[in-house]
Amino acid sequence: MPHHPPHRPGPDTPPHRPAVVAVIPARGGSKGVPAKNLAAVGGVPLVVRAVRACRAARLVTDVVVSTDDTAIAAAARGAGAVVVRRPADIAGDTATSEAAVRHAMDAYEDGHGTPVGTVLLVQCTSPFLNRADIDAVAAAVVEGGADSALTVAPFHGFVWRDEADEADATDDAEHGAAGHADGAGGAYAVPAGQPAARPGTAGGTGPTAAGGHGVNHDKSHRPRRQDRPQDLLETGAAYAMDAAGFRTSGHRFFGRTELVRTDPARVLEIDDPHDLDRARALAPLLDGPRPGEPAPAHLPTRDDIDAVVLDFDGTQTDDRVLIDAEGRELVAVHRGDGLGIAALRRAELKLLILSSERNPVVAARARKLQVPVLHGIDRKDLALKRWCEESGIDPERVLYVGNDVNDLPCFDLVGWPVAVAGAHDVVRGAARALTATPGGSGAIREIAGWLLGPSLRPEPAP
Repeated sequence: MPHHPPHRPGPDTPPHRPAVVAVIPARGGSKGVPAKNLAAVGGVPLVVRAVRACRAARLVTDVVVSTDDTAIAAAARGAGAVVVRRPADIAGDTATSEAAVRHAMDAYEDGHGTPVGTVLLVQCTSPFLNRADIDAVAAAVVEGGADSALTVAPFHGFVWRDEADEADATDDAEHGAAGHADGAGGAYAVPAGQPAARPGTAGGTGPTAAGGHGVNHDKSHRPRRQDRPQDLLETGAAYAMDAAGFRTSGHRFFGRTELVRTDPARVLEIDDPHDLDRARALAPLLDGPRPGEPAPAHLPTRDDIDAVVLDFDGTQTDDRVLIDAEGRELVAVHRGDGLGIAALRRAELKLLILSSERNPVVAARARKLQVPVLHGIDRKDLALKRWCEESGIDPERVLYVGNDVNDLPCFDLVGWPVAVAGAHDVVRGAARALTATPGGSGAIREIAGWLLGPSLRPEPAP
């Protein structure tokens, strides 16, 4: 018989371990692209894209946006971030991202009473950063024992420098190493064991006339790509640091620095209007369907799913509440849903009812269905992250069923967000699949049919 955990206390209960906090610096001023951090890519402002990716990451406890701009603050807060107003003395053109991160960490700890164990620096000017990249840099520190980590991408080009530009390039490199605020570009690093050419040399081989010289290669020798060491380009998108080490060093790179490889196709930093145009052109290819577009024809099967997590009101009910003369609340459920849930349980899928509703009817229904329940939860996304981690379940293989906007943070976490017919338009637009049946009328029975076949038995392997 499945175990039924007791109702867990309250909303926003902090984990016992130190927090993993993602800090997104987002100043209002931008010379290259006015109001850059609010520019839309794929129909979504850059700062909101970054917040959503961070909130969806398995290891991230909370997302903090550090800003001096009222409009950015409103957009970030609407996406579910904690907003820290940045003082003017660390909001200018010469302010560093490190200063913003230190200030945001202190403000978060003061406001939440929770120590920060690991801090991430996430740049919203990298629009195609995804939750897998964020989790990878966080895991390098939280689980892998690294002191710091960053996203890098394979790079195969020959880098050249004009001696006439050497002084300016050196200044730019030092500026990037210091971590310019809110969108510092990734810096090219010559691989270990490969000498960098210096001005006045031909790839480090001897004196030559002024002009172009190789930075990561000897220009007199052109090895094939497969014969060269693998160069890695700092993407500028995501960094993770042990919080105590970061406070001591004052810099994002210290101790053992782990390199987290990412897909070079998604590496793009928005520094000027041309970059923004490119990002908008790439968004349909890299983002998938936009909100409001038809869901993909493919529906999930048992091979796609390890767990099913169900909202309650509006998903297992029709979202109406009947109140008797003594103030007791009654809801209507569908017997077909009970049949479908029983079949999912027999198929050995992990099941959970996750609800913000505090009505004891939620727990009563869960007992009837023999399904574990977490209810009275304000931060459903944090509860879902903990449940997946404790259960050893990959969120990409979770199907979550919801109907209203408080389900959206959970939609961002899972591989299969599903909206019932009659769900809020925004929720339907964010879903990967839609039921034809409304909540409370057999929608869960319909989903069980997707996974197990019309007879509610897993289809035999061909």
